[in-house]
Parts: sequence; C-alpha cells; structure tokens
Amino acid sequence: MKRLLRDQRGQGMVEYAFILVLISLVVIVMLMSTGGQIKNLFSDITFTLHNQAGL
Repeated sequence: MKRLLRDQRGQGMVEYAFILVLISLVVIVMLMSTGGQIKNLFSDITFTLHNQAGL
C-alpha cells in the first residue's frame, strides 16, 4: 500500500487531464452564458450582409 502511495508515475498526465477538464468546463459555462448574445450577433451580421447584397 505504501508503495502505491509513493508511486508517482502518471501523475503529470493526470494533472494535465485535470487542467484540460477545468478549461473545458470554463469554456462550456462561458458559451452557455453568452450563447444567446453570440447567436444574436451572427443573426445581425447575416441580416446586414443579406441587405447589403440585395438578397
């Protein structure tokens, strides 16, 4: 049991995976909170481009 607690192989990979999960969660929360605003922005851009092109 003590040997397992002292064994640090793979520790770096676990830390990188943990950081990746945290970054992913932050991005998901940001997209969920600003998703409507981003959708409106793209809708406005599309509307403007269609009007400029005469479509």
